[in-house]
Amino acid sequence: MPQFKQFPMPDTAEGLTEAEILTWHVKPGDAVKVNQVIVEIETAKAAVELPCPWDGVVTELLAEVGQTVEVGVPIITIDVDPSGSAPAAAPTPTSAPASNGKIGEEMPGGRIATLVGYGPRAGAAKRRARKDAPAPVAAAPAPVSAPAPVVAEPVAAPAGGYVPLAKPPVRKLAKDLGVDLYALSGSGPGGVITREDVEQAVASPAPAPAAAVDSGSRERRVPIKGVRKATAQAMVESAFTAPHVTEFLTVDVTPMMELRARLKNAPQFRDVKLTPLAFAAKAVVLAVRRTPDVNATWDEAAQEIVYKDYVHLGIAAATPRGLVVPKVRDADRMSLRELAVSLDALATTAREGKTTPADMMGGTITITNVGVFGVDTGTPIINPGESAILAFGAIRDMPWVVDGQVVPRKVCQLALSFDHRVVDGQQGSQFLADVGALLADPGVAMTY
Repeated sequence: MPQFKQFPMPDTAEGLTEAEILTWHVKPGDAVKVNQVIVEIETAKAAVELPCPWDGVVTELLAEVGQTVEVGVPIITIDVDPSGSAPAAAPTPTSAPASNGKIGEEMPGGRIATLVGYGPRAGAAKRRARKDAPAPVAAAPAPVSAPAPVVAEPVAAPAGGYVPLAKPPVRKLAKDLGVDLYALSGSGPGGVITREDVEQAVASPAPAPAAAVDSGSRERRVPIKGVRKATAQAMVESAFTAPHVTEFLTVDVTPMMELRARLKNAPQFRDVKLTPLAFAAKAVVLAVRRTPDVNATWDEAAQEIVYKDYVHLGIAAATPRGLVVPKVRDADRMSLRELAVSLDALATTAREGKTTPADMMGGTITITNVGVFGVDTGTPIINPGESAILAFGAIRDMPWVVDGQVVPRKVCQLALSFDHRVVDGQQGSQFLADVGALLADPGVAMTY
């Protein structure tokens, strides 16, 4: 008899509650091996490839591409004994591994061992209740040889919060027939929309609504999810929690650009992409030494300010999936060359959409390089958990007074936003002035 197991959506990073199915790499009938990549998902932090926890044959995909699935909800069913030599087993959301944690087995406490962590606690995820759904109807147990029905949520819910419940095959049928699931009332247990409900809607279409102005024919709606959703939540939380102050400074960076030109021809920098951002990063980590408050964190729960003797430098990066802020770990311990190499690797990984959730956690201070877009400056919003962010503007040829004479110089603008609970005006001003001084005269670094 076949032996079915279901693989639930794992928690790939601390605190995640859901993820979107980006791409399935398998289909029903495919043979799979342990550690074979079966699906790519997008969480609130990054795109992640999930490996298969067992050997076997895929019997059913329980979520469609584009669907958002809560952590703990099964996404695939696998027959782990397709030869039929094992006794039958009812498909259950894999509660698995014993203490040594083979992949897919249940660990102590009800967690699932996977290659991306121990996964969610069994039964931890709860589906949102439908507003007008009737009380669930008790049903007889399914035969042990038949998979238990799994109801998955749709890609997105409207502002009112109502979520129509239907299995993926029913959703596909509704899509093919042009039936709006939000307009149906499910006749199945718990308000689940069935195939018969969809077919009935086609056979007896609802009366056409009164004529109205077509205001949406030139509009496009995209569900808010993934990286965009996480970014929005983080920015709102920061903007309305930390009292922001932003200060500005215009700097003559001609000496920095001259040093960059000389270093690019030096043997140790010939194979390095030495950008102005690398100089800004070096200036920030040096300036932190004199003003450690900008590298601290306000802990509201403990009513403490946490000072950190390290700099995990965040670099805001625009990617096809939205804004991400990967970190350069222990940037304060790096030379200018090491920073340049790390920044280049970080940018390449971000553009390819391969930044991992772990790479975007635990930052202490951030730089946003708006200059690459030709922008002079802005008022950046502090990343949650940090106390300052520096906007590094475009470097332009501008008239500048030097020794009483107006001459063309390389000039850029800096903007520093800081949390006024942690950083006083004097401290923020000192830090910004120090960064500006290091960029205007890199030799100042000798005094730090």
